[in-house]
Amino acid sequence: MKISTKGTYAIQVMLDLAIHNTGENINVKKIAERQDISEKYLEQIIAVLNKAGFVRSIRGAQGGYRLAKDPALYTVGDILRVTEGPLEPVSPDESPLSVWKKLSDAISEVVDGITLQDLVDEENARSGGDYII
Repeated sequence: MKISTKGTYAIQVMLDLAIHNTGENINVKKIAERQDISEKYLEQIIAVLNKAGFVRSIRGAQGGYRLAKDPALYTVGDILRVTEGPLEPVSPDESPLSVWKKLSDAISEVVDGITLQDLVDEENARSGGDYII
């Protein structure tokens, strides 16, 4: 299983929104600049996150995006499943071997055990509060 740029960028976007959560809406251009992601590609990712209810969008001059919930309520697994789909390395129909089930369970345990708040705390500790991915 390989996580695509869509999945990794979705995590970066959510982390960016969490770290820069001042109560103000954040526009796509600012996120794109900070994360060095194409605005067009970022808009596609934000649309998926918005449809899933992970972010709220506000239109207008003061518009932009913000997290819909507290960062502690999102896991890396949640974000990846929204953008990537199921995280199983092999479809359960393709192989009845227990090794694939064990691998799938291990992946889920890791990605579901890390919250967005954990990533915020890790970034703040690593960079002394200055956020860079």
